[in-house]
Amino acid sequence: MSVVTGESQERARLKSNMLKSRLLVTIVLLPIGMYVIWLGGWWFTLTIALLVGLAAKEYVELFRAGGLQPAAWLVPLGAVLLVLGRGYNKFESAGLLLSLLVLTSMTHHLVAYERGRDQAATDFNLSLGGMLYLGWVGAYLVSLRDLPDGMWWFLLALPSVWLADAGAYLVGSKWGKHLLCPRLSPKKTWEGYLAGLVTGTLGGILFGALWGISAGPVMTPWRGALLGLILSLLTPLGDLGESMIKRQVHIKDSSNLLPGHGGMFDRIDSWLWGGVLGYYIILFLWL
Repeated sequence: MSVVTGESQERARLKSNMLKSRLLVTIVLLPIGMYVIWLGGWWFTLTIALLVGLAAKEYVELFRAGGLQPAAWLVPLGAVLLVLGRGYNKFESAGLLLSLLVLTSMTHHLVAYERGRDQAATDFNLSLGGMLYLGWVGAYLVSLRDLPDGMWWFLLALPSVWLADAGAYLVGSKWGKHLLCPRLSPKKTWEGYLAGLVTGTLGGILFGALWGISAGPVMTPWRGALLGLILSLLTPLGDLGESMIKRQVHIKDSSNLLPGHGGMFDRIDSWLWGGVLGYYIILFLWL
């Protein structure tokens, strides 16, 4: 009995320490992030390129730990170039960049096969997947910020995702009992998911009302509620997508870069979905 009690106390202590670490990292990084969002322009684009590049590096390391070999230098470089291209001239350079990256990646893996790498064809597909998922999709964070009134739209969409993540984590870790996706992520529960829907939607209402004071009629609580609800419904798939990769290679976190959060890929997994979905929802419904 005492052994069980001791294990429970240790788990509670570890969970408390993790929560403290998460809060500390958030408190330190949030003001910096808000300032960069306010600046916009190349400061914002370079920041997103840095985050995406770090996540792409972790993506490569995850698969390499599992015995596969996506291109160690090309995947981060390609992801960063796609973000920078989006910041430079929106979608105009996309065709050229994507074509060059595909051809360069094929060349790299052809050489690898000739040198004895029998799984080079699989590696080639992983290289393309990393550049497209992290670079192409990640670049929509830049596109979202570049929309008319983009600072306000960004500060409506992404914080709603962050609040949904926080609500799901807090409620799921304390009261979650019914597993959401046992194979993909054994700790995620329906209780946490539903809490994320509520906090994300309420966050959208709150931010829509607050930002409407400065942004005017373009920003309303109703728009915030709808955007927050849709993003809260769908962005957990980004988290589960990264979990699928980590489950395959039997690794818990993409790195230890951010105490309490894991790696950069762990941190931006739902942002990727929030950026692209937010961009098109806003573009089609309200612009």
